[in-house]
Amino acid sequence: MKGIKTVYICSECGYESAKWLGKCPRCNSWNTMVEDVVESAPQSAPSGRRASVIRLEESHASHFTELETPDYIRTDTGLSELDRVLGGGLVKGSVVLLSGEPGIGKSTLLLQICDTLGKSRSVLYVSGEESQGQLKLRANRLKVSGNNLYILTETNIERILEEAKAIKPDVIIADSVQTMYSDHISSAPGSVTNVKEVAMAFISKAKSEGISVILVGHVNKEGGIAGPKVLEHMVDAVLNFEGDRRQSYRIIRANKNRYGSTNEIGVFEMTDSGLREVPNPSEMLLADRPTDTSGNCAICTMEGTRPLVAEIQALVTQTVFPAPRRTSNGMDYNRVCLILAVLEKRLGLRFSSHDVYLNVIGGMQIDEPASDLGVALALISSLTDTVIPDELIAIGELGLSGECRGVANIEQRVREAARLGFTKAVIPHHNIQNCAEINGIKLIPAKNVYDILRLIKASEKKKNE
Repeated sequence: MKGIKTVYICSECGYESAKWLGKCPRCNSWNTMVEDVVESAPQSAPSGRRASVIRLEESHASHFTELETPDYIRTDTGLSELDRVLGGGLVKGSVVLLSGEPGIGKSTLLLQICDTLGKSRSVLYVSGEESQGQLKLRANRLKVSGNNLYILTETNIERILEEAKAIKPDVIIADSVQTMYSDHISSAPGSVTNVKEVAMAFISKAKSEGISVILVGHVNKEGGIAGPKVLEHMVDAVLNFEGDRRQSYRIIRANKNRYGSTNEIGVFEMTDSGLREVPNPSEMLLADRPTDTSGNCAICTMEGTRPLVAEIQALVTQTVFPAPRRTSNGMDYNRVCLILAVLEKRLGLRFSSHDVYLNVIGGMQIDEPASDLGVALALISSLTDTVIPDELIAIGELGLSGECRGVANIEQRVREAARLGFTKAVIPHHNIQNCAEINGIKLIPAKNVYDILRLIKASEKKKNE
């Protein structure tokens, strides 16, 4: 067909090529060239510019001192855990991208916040995947009243913008951006060109009229957001919904946030009546902790401004294979191998003849070096079959020389441990000076891994007596 051609577009940087390439010449990414169908620009259009749904009005520069702050800059969503991740609430004129595995609870979460947002703002919920009857059934189950809530089942971006112009909502929720398309783009919905065009249309609408927009994004088989990588650069915040569908707990983590911290997380529990907030995740993570068992150790990690106490479980068994097996769930595999190498080199422990399995309970993903001390204690405990006292928690980072290095926010971590009933805390020797005495908990300084081994032997000796 005249005017239509097939091109290959890089999903990482948007580079276009007439033929498929294994490696993108612009960003040097491998296997990112995706086939797409594009329509040539009409002769009346300016050279190099395709027809677009975006209508940009003429703008002029304003002096900084003349800028005005909106009457309301943030709106509560009704879920304090989500507000924490967003940085205090939904910002006026912002565009948020929410992604997650199928069935994780994205649509349930958005329909729940519509109930609170509808009390003070008008909300337009655009669904490209469900019918109005299906949404009504879910709303009844979640007990959503639907005040000031408008439901639109449409996938054409031009019709969506026309409806938004008539309703004039304060918040637009699009579920999902991969199902929508533009009449000006000849490629199929979900293609790189269509996703970019639809996202730009929503962003232009949000910035020009001060409308808060929430976009739902699908994920591919690798776990990344489907579509072009530039989609994550265009939006103001990228939230990732994590968790196992076979488990009840869900975690929202901010990978990008222009209006808040990217270290905060929100914890939810999936129930029959929707998502329920978990205001105290530490108690949830330690709920079924075993007692008098080797290979277990509690740690305290910081997620933004919130200290979280989690449980590390290690299982070290004699191997029957020439190459021992290493498995890590919830913690970086390379970090675990590094800790094993330090313990074997500095303490002479023979992990090289054992299989090692490490797990972080509750589906948590630990990426903070302050958990090194707890991992080392759990590994030594499982290898020597020595029980670590249940009332002990370990906080600290290990260096390659076996030294225990100081960590930040030590006093806040220790206070959280004391609140949960821990009576002993192993912390780096450097942090003793910066940590005030806290009632109900004893601080045990550790300079290196030798102090950790002495602690394990002292615990074993006390148990034998």
